[in-house]
Amino acid sequence: MRVRIIAADSMGVRSLATVVEVGGLVIGIDLGASLAPRRYGLPPHEVEYKKLEEALEKAEYWLMQSHVVVITHYHYDHYMRDKPELYKGKLLLVKDPRHNINRSQAIRSYVFLKKNGVEGEADVKPADGGVFEVEGVRLEFSPAVWHGEPGTKVGRVLMLRVVSDEGVVIYTSDVQGPGDPEALEVLKAWSNPRPDLVVLGGPPTYFAGFKVPVRAVEAGLENMLRVILEVRPRKLVVDHHLLRDLNYRDKIRAHLEAAEESGVELLTAAEYMGEPINQLEARRRELWGR
Repeated sequence: MRVRIIAADSMGVRSLATVVEVGGLVIGIDLGASLAPRRYGLPPHEVEYKKLEEALEKAEYWLMQSHVVVITHYHYDHYMRDKPELYKGKLLLVKDPRHNINRSQAIRSYVFLKKNGVEGEADVKPADGGVFEVEGVRLEFSPAVWHGEPGTKVGRVLMLRVVSDEGVVIYTSDVQGPGDPEALEVLKAWSNPRPDLVVLGGPPTYFAGFKVPVRAVEAGLENMLRVILEVRPRKLVVDHHLLRDLNYRDKIRAHLEAAEESGVELLTAAEYMGEPINQLEARRRELWGR
């Protein structure tokens, strides 16, 4: 089993786009990317636009290569809304567009799946809580869990476990820690067999006390520690919202220590892929200062 993270916040764009290859099967998960329209009151810098173009080219390439495509929710950094033709002929496993979904995501799913004709061109299946067997590979989806703290206005997302003879990989999308206790319980239930890799969306520490309550961020950090101690993946990639904070390492000092003591390799997506960390959004003031 080979896992590539092709775009992420530690790699210069808003994304957690991941590709899992098992034998001859290619599974593309949340293949998309975007930029923050404003950060520190500033628009994206030209360096960010260049990185976004590169990320979208990779997403498009891997979308074409994928036999199975997963969309865990309908935020624009998790699918290619402007290129619905790329989904033609794919087995498309998506967040249920009709149940446990907020108004914004329901509208986006309608535009993408129905108005843009994706439903007529791809084999679209709502995946919430479902299990799918494809060429000997088992894809297990969580029920819809919250995108951070329970009750958040931004809605719900899916988590995915890929199980095969070659290993076990868990992808958690935008769970922010997780902030939702139900998401943590699913991850704990998925701890046996021990996951080889968990790709985890970290909490938005840069928003604490501003757009996200401090208690919600603290809950995400606390539950992330429990993932390390109770799920114990061999490798834990933490990225996405967390990497929008230049001081993210200070916020996860206890997690790094616990991971080392527990035999868990804790990495960003960039480090996992052998690349330098490149927090362009968090460095936007610096970019414009140049």
